[in-house]
Amino acid sequence: MFRKLVIILFITAICKSAVAQYNGLGGWNVITVNLPGSTEHRWGGYMEAQNRNYGVTNTFYYYEVKGGVSYNFDKNNTALLGIGRYVTYDFEDIDDGPQLEEFRFWQQFTSNQYLSRIRFEHRYRIEQRWFNTGYRNRFRYRFSAITPINKPKVEPGALYGIVYAELFFNNKEPHFERSRFAGLLGYQITKPFGITAGILHQFNSSANSNRKYYLHLNAIYNIQRKASK
Repeated sequence: MFRKLVIILFITAICKSAVAQYNGLGGWNVITVNLPGSTEHRWGGYMEAQNRNYGVTNTFYYYEVKGGVSYNFDKNNTALLGIGRYVTYDFEDIDDGPQLEEFRFWQQFTSNQYLSRIRFEHRYRIEQRWFNTGYRNRFRYRFSAITPINKPKVEPGALYGIVYAELFFNNKEPHFERSRFAGLLGYQITKPFGITAGILHQFNSSANSNRKYYLHLNAIYNIQRKASK
């Protein structure tokens, strides 16, 4: 228990150092609950809530809630159908209410490849997006690399690193919309529960303030299925 506490404090110290390093750092907070699928239980589920702040812990401006149903074709290939609600505020005047409200439906395919103990993840997503201002389509691709650091695999007590890059495109000009790059450090506290923390950079091609760094924090809970008899 003491060792786990030390590791959590170490991750917190890294985050505080990042806050000091980047001027104008925002906060990006995520809670994820997964019901993982497998070759034995092919159907799974997913729920997530996020909020974003213009500052690390203040000046809230955005939240989203979403969920979906997944199907595992095999241990490395998964499809998911998801829906969500996404709301953006003017961080300078929250009382004015939402500036932008969105309902989203999406289709997703994720494929994994391995090089030794490094897992490479390719995620493809097609989105249908209904706004209070109209309708849009969007296409996304994310490449991630996940590797355990102090253990051969991600298991209780494991530190692991994550780096990913994601590109966003739409069907109207200009087609390139956004990019994200992130470097995260994770710690698997128990079999179902883990945390990640790190820095995420987002670039928006059309926004007035088109690039920003965020302190990204994610708490992840994986529901454990009972083994089949």
